[in-house]
Amino acid sequence: MKRYSTRPAGGPRVTFWGAARSVTGSMHLVEAAGRRILLDCGLVRGRRDEVRRQTIRFPFSPAEIDAVVLSHAHMDHCGNLPNLVRQGFDGPIYCTPATRDLTAVMLGDSARVHEDEAVTAGVVHGPGDASSPLYTRSDAQRVTSQCVVVPYETPRDLAPDVRLRFVDAGHILGSAMAELTVARPSGVRRILFTGDLGRRGLPFLAEPSVVPSADLLICESTYGGRVHENMDQMAARMSDVVRRTLARGGKVLVPAFSLGRTQIVVHYLRRWMRDGVLPPAPLYVDSPLAADISEVYDRYGECFAADDGPGMPPVTYVRTADDSKELSRSPEPCIVVASGGMCDGGRITTYLRQYIDDPRATIVLVSYQAPHSLGQRLLERGPTVRFHGRVWNKWAEVVEMKGFSGHADRNDFLALLGSSVGQTRQVRLVHGEPDQAAALAKSLREHGFKDVEAPHLEDTAEVA
Repeated sequence: MKRYSTRPAGGPRVTFWGAARSVTGSMHLVEAAGRRILLDCGLVRGRRDEVRRQTIRFPFSPAEIDAVVLSHAHMDHCGNLPNLVRQGFDGPIYCTPATRDLTAVMLGDSARVHEDEAVTAGVVHGPGDASSPLYTRSDAQRVTSQCVVVPYETPRDLAPDVRLRFVDAGHILGSAMAELTVARPSGVRRILFTGDLGRRGLPFLAEPSVVPSADLLICESTYGGRVHENMDQMAARMSDVVRRTLARGGKVLVPAFSLGRTQIVVHYLRRWMRDGVLPPAPLYVDSPLAADISEVYDRYGECFAADDGPGMPPVTYVRTADDSKELSRSPEPCIVVASGGMCDGGRITTYLRQYIDDPRATIVLVSYQAPHSLGQRLLERGPTVRFHGRVWNKWAEVVEMKGFSGHADRNDFLALLGSSVGQTRQVRLVHGEPDQAAALAKSLREHGFKDVEAPHLEDTAEVA
């Protein structure tokens, strides 16, 4: 594995240490003007032992990183910051104000989970490496204390020859594209990292800004080969699902990631009920984390469409495990948005055990379903599904709706990047499975971008 003992004296370069031909563990190392700046420091998704193996060791010395630039608060972008800090990084973490507040909530919850898992591992396996948490709540708090907030469109000098500017990415509250301007004797060089780009025409958060031109553009590609359903189509499909489920006396179960997806789904469910598109129904959010996140969203109400206008139906947040169990056992037809977007963990598992074999219920999958996840297995043909140590009859209706995504699709990418054709010299596509990155690369080349590639892990891009 590459290791750098000296800082390069030449032009800026970027090494891709995460989210290369995958959608997890975002982390890219910029070396410029004698500085080492990390773009994101995300957690890798997977089983506990795999996560630990891939994240506990860094391919560089954390103590030699000068600064971190954080695009947003999703765990695959910020989730390994506590590990970076506990291994010696003590520099600033630049982010928007909302990202700082959301990161504090997300990392605090993640650290609690790691601590609980370590206790369980210690009981089962005895003392050892497996019984120590990946990081603790104290580590998470240190990350928050090192955050330096930078509002959108407010240039900030990171070094005498390096300047940062955040541009609204429109993905989740606080999400940002990061533009690094590096002054060199031969002229200015620009590196633009999109983080995760949001969608146009999704009236909840602000529209994503047009992507600025750059010498090197590091662009996500999660849905680079797809086109999302529009909201009118989504409303019609959700109306059919809710009406027929309630008519047969069942529950509509919506597994959703607590940050981003839950807020979009709840906003539109309430809006459609208010407008008569959906029949009125009790609406619950079963996720303590989502409840905490909603309080952060309330502090930044000017950043997104209001959820408390006239006629908006109420939503009930479920925090305690006892209340969650009581709701899962209640015969009341209702809509439940529960934590656990891929169904492998979170509060949704309680409902799946109760209703996977109930033909009155409907499971609406609105989040990305990774290969081999329970959510992906629910979508596969077949009368049964195995989870939690047994085989279950898959009698509940299973519906997939991809239109709630907060990620740009192919048409969004072409529109948001289009103005920089002929001005952006290199495009490197990250945060996308190989087929999606390849599809977006093909589309971008057809629209005039000359140098477009999807780097492999450890590849380096030089900015001459």
